[in-house]
Amino acid sequence: MKNSNLERPDVIPGEAYRFDNFDDGERLFGKKKYGLPAMGWNSWNAFGSGNTEDLTKQMADKMVELGLDKLGYEYLVLDDGCYKNERVDGRLSNNEEKFPSGFKALADYIHSKGLKFGMYNDIGTNLCAGAAVGTCGHELEDAKSYIEWDVDFLKVDNCYYLWDDATFSDAENAKYVYAPAIGQVKVTKKGSDFEEVFTPGENMFTDGDGVKTKEENGKVYFFNIGTFDGTGPARTPVGYESGEACFEIDIKEDGVYTFEIDHICGKEKEQGSWLQIAADRKNDRSYLFDDMLETDSLDLPLKAGKNRIRLMNHRRQENTFMSYAKLLEGLTEEAPDKEIVYSLCEWGKTQPQNWGKKLADSWRILNDITFSVGADGNPGNGKWTSDYSEGVASQYNKAVIMDEFAGLDKGWNDPDMMMIGMNGLTDTQNRTHMVMWCMMNSPLMLGLDLRRVKKGDDIHRIIAHKEYLTLNQDVLGVQAKRLFCTLLDEYPDSEYVTNNDRVDVLAKPLADGSVALSFINLSDKVKDEEYAVSTWEIMQAIGDKLPEAYNFADAKEFEVHDLWSGEVSIDEDGIFGIDKLEPYDNYTIRVTPR
Repeated sequence: MKNSNLERPDVIPGEAYRFDNFDDGERLFGKKKYGLPAMGWNSWNAFGSGNTEDLTKQMADKMVELGLDKLGYEYLVLDDGCYKNERVDGRLSNNEEKFPSGFKALADYIHSKGLKFGMYNDIGTNLCAGAAVGTCGHELEDAKSYIEWDVDFLKVDNCYYLWDDATFSDAENAKYVYAPAIGQVKVTKKGSDFEEVFTPGENMFTDGDGVKTKEENGKVYFFNIGTFDGTGPARTPVGYESGEACFEIDIKEDGVYTFEIDHICGKEKEQGSWLQIAADRKNDRSYLFDDMLETDSLDLPLKAGKNRIRLMNHRRQENTFMSYAKLLEGLTEEAPDKEIVYSLCEWGKTQPQNWGKKLADSWRILNDITFSVGADGNPGNGKWTSDYSEGVASQYNKAVIMDEFAGLDKGWNDPDMMMIGMNGLTDTQNRTHMVMWCMMNSPLMLGLDLRRVKKGDDIHRIIAHKEYLTLNQDVLGVQAKRLFCTLLDEYPDSEYVTNNDRVDVLAKPLADGSVALSFINLSDKVKDEEYAVSTWEIMQAIGDKLPEAYNFADAKEFEVHDLWSGEVSIDEDGIFGIDKLEPYDNYTIRVTPR
């Protein structure tokens, strides 16, 4: 193993890193089966880059004082702003003004409290706040440092990344992650009269999604060939996230064939310069080319038979995957038996729900939930929603239809740290925020200044609510599925909805055979219609994931436990619902067959 190349994207080291093998079930470097969603506290929302050793110790003390450690909140994570701005002899080093005792001493303090210690870095050259200490090109040194500091959790960001137009990266890096515009392709064989010509829209077609067609100088070209950016809420996370140009060719004999490719290179969104060419046959696949396309003619080996030629660029996913994998590989080599939670913070840009399961415990699904973070004495601001990623509902709207990507055998969708306790959200919104994250098996990383919390106050009642936490940490490990949405007539579990004037109903199967149901009003209006779901509808949605489902399906009566109020009732008709929801409110129950 070696550190990343800083001159060009690395050569893909093996089939496990290829787009075509994201679903092969292989976890890299012996990564153990994933645990339940991580719970803890992260410094960013509360303090931004202003976190200090003293503040961190105070947060550790408060986690114990408030009893949060006993409820499962175990990770205390330093976010951006803790290192020196430059490396020292190639190694990471603590900012001595903010963290005078060093990171190992801080880890020892946190461990002495019965908690676990987490840190932050970035796969780019710099951290998002600007310090020139990203892991790119330093993966081996950084892995050694994290093991020496006894780190239990790593959050790894995606700013200043060299091989994509990520945040603060050069926009021209798009040249690596989009193919050139592809026009006519002529395939010939030297020394023979073999010749076939393939033209976009005629005998060259598109596969996947999003590939566009344009005409230049009387010629037709396919473009936008690549993996589509998932940083913002514009795209659904369900379905094809990339597109290819393809044609089929019947080869009579093995040999080297010349591909003359009419193309237009670029270095901008939708039109780049890096091309991958693969040939799929009945029983095998060959990768013929994977590089910058700098010539009109390529000599490529083809095998006899029918070949499906794919012109594509999956490097946005593959490059990012490889960069995250390199740091994990170093950690594994340094301490193969140490379990470190690996939290990917690349904002959903490269659709990590497709590949994160091969190496990570969780992956962010969007950009940050808030850009208005706090400082010492200033709690920062949260909001319910926005047109971009900010807000509870903005994150929820995407995460709620991503349940099939999550699980104990995969990892967890991460809609970012919680904003409970920041300014801007009401108690009702905070409570529904908590319910959403618990039902969706999201990591529960608190982001507030814990000095604002007292045992038994409104914030504490929410973040320490055992019945909610039990949903998130249920050992069955299944994310809730949306089985009803007032704005949809069909496909509520997969249709992406960003209009918040609605009520959703989620169902989550639990290990004891019961089902959690959550009726959620995302709007600022009172919803006073009747909202109800039946046993049959629940079974249709999640019956295949519910232990001993026949007990639920055949039950004559059910115990219905309101998780917030604690009220318990008996239902005999198998229909569960509510006839009124206040703005932003939820009604969450646990339904147990008797």
